[in-house]
Amino acid sequence: MERVKIGIDGLDEITEGFPAGRTILITGDAGSGKTIFALQFAKSACEQGLKTVYITTEEDNQDLKRQSDSFNWNVDKFKEKGLLNFIELAGLRARVTEAEMSIGVEAMKGNFAKLLQDLPEDTNVVIIDSLGSHTAKLTPYEFRDRFDLLIYELKQRGITALVILDSATSREFNELALFSVYGAIRLMKRENPYTGRRERVMDVVKMRSTRTPIEFLTYEIGPEGIEVISDIEGS
Repeated sequence: MERVKIGIDGLDEITEGFPAGRTILITGDAGSGKTIFALQFAKSACEQGLKTVYITTEEDNQDLKRQSDSFNWNVDKFKEKGLLNFIELAGLRARVTEAEMSIGVEAMKGNFAKLLQDLPEDTNVVIIDSLGSHTAKLTPYEFRDRFDLLIYELKQRGITALVILDSATSREFNELALFSVYGAIRLMKRENPYTGRRERVMDVVKMRSTRTPIEFLTYEIGPEGIEVISDIEGS
């Protein structure tokens, strides 16, 4: 199966990258690095010549650029080459009137596929950061129905996608989302049972067509972004 390099040292060596044309779910605790993971993947996709769209529902473009600049990732060069496009939904909602916002939010609420309506036809990679703002008041059945449609439309277009669920949304809908996606990675902060120190670990929950580790993988967020350093049992 064709692969897309994730751009994270250690994780690419283990998984050989994400399966192309499939959707991967990222969940995690607050501060675990979900957005950094997404930006690092976007950078890697652009370096592979893949046209990438980053849909942000909570942060604005400048916030994402500041995060990227802190790791010396020059995202502007990818934007100039037409390889990277940010779609900022949070900023759009903030700029309209209260009445327009109410209509827009109600129309968008729960209709995940509408997130894709402005994608250029030649898009190769999509990142949705995050889906939580569109899940309010959905029943599990409604979430499953809409999430399945999103995954189906992405697959029909041959798009490799990374979808982030925040911790609150993940607690409510994680099992339903896991059933639909091709792969899933959970980012966590926990206490190392051997050292007694807090550390970040990731769990490759599933990845079809891929040999995945059973062990939790420890990772750090350093000057160049996320890097897998070892597994807990091997520490």
